[in-house]
Amino acid sequence: MNKQKFTNKMIICLVFILALQMIPLIKNNHQSIPVSNTGSSSWGLGYGTEGEQPTGHSDAEYLKKYNAYYVGDKEEKILYLTFDAGYENGYTEALLDALKKHNVPATFFLVSNYIKENPELVTRMVEEGHIIGNHTTTHPDMTQITDIESFRKELEGIEILYKELIGEEMPKYYRPPAGKYNENNLKMASSLGYHTFFWSLAYVDWENNNQPSKEHAFSKLLPRTHPGAVILLHSTSKTNSVILDELITQWQSEGYEFRSLDEFVENN
Repeated sequence: MNKQKFTNKMIICLVFILALQMIPLIKNNHQSIPVSNTGSSSWGLGYGTEGEQPTGHSDAEYLKKYNAYYVGDKEEKILYLTFDAGYENGYTEALLDALKKHNVPATFFLVSNYIKENPELVTRMVEEGHIIGNHTTTHPDMTQITDIESFRKELEGIEILYKELIGEEMPKYYRPPAGKYNENNLKMASSLGYHTFFWSLAYVDWENNNQPSKEHAFSKLLPRTHPGAVILLHSTSKTNSVILDELITQWQSEGYEFRSLDEFVENN
């Protein structure tokens, strides 16, 4: 065997060995992606087959260790509707009207200024059976907070405002601003009794000066809808206020039911 043939065969063998070593990684591509302990990770999704659950930046089993979630049971046609609200843009009443019409529960992740400036809307949310979640007091990059006391302060600020307005303790559901998180954040939130919620279905709806058309919104949301979806919409979106009634009707016609995050936690 000449030198060139020997070299070629060695290269083929090495490629084959490397391929074998990659098989476990390919099989486990739904398992947790390493998350920095104190750095910064941004929540993201990988969509695959239409109607199936996407993969998240971190695996569901990894997140669950810290009472964190992004998706529910893949065998049940249940949806969990959530809204993020950093401020009021005049569209929340229409959203609440649509939710009330269909008797659909939702969770509104709010910041402290929202409660200060919109007490009537927050009161209506609670009276109509919706959950108010904690989107922090000042909406910072929480991954820049490394000590428990500063982390606690960001969550407690809005808790105090909620209790003053509603007269009850704020539900312990937390969504990191902009989806930025790290393992230390997850641990601290869990130690404070919180369940952290990311999402498994969303679209670009937050640009006030570039709102999507109804057709665009439906083309992004409907094909990606899947059992157990935790849906993130922004209440500042004019498009969402226009389409929500029809969107809920469409989801229900496809056999989906809506549940609250309280039921999510009870079943997980």
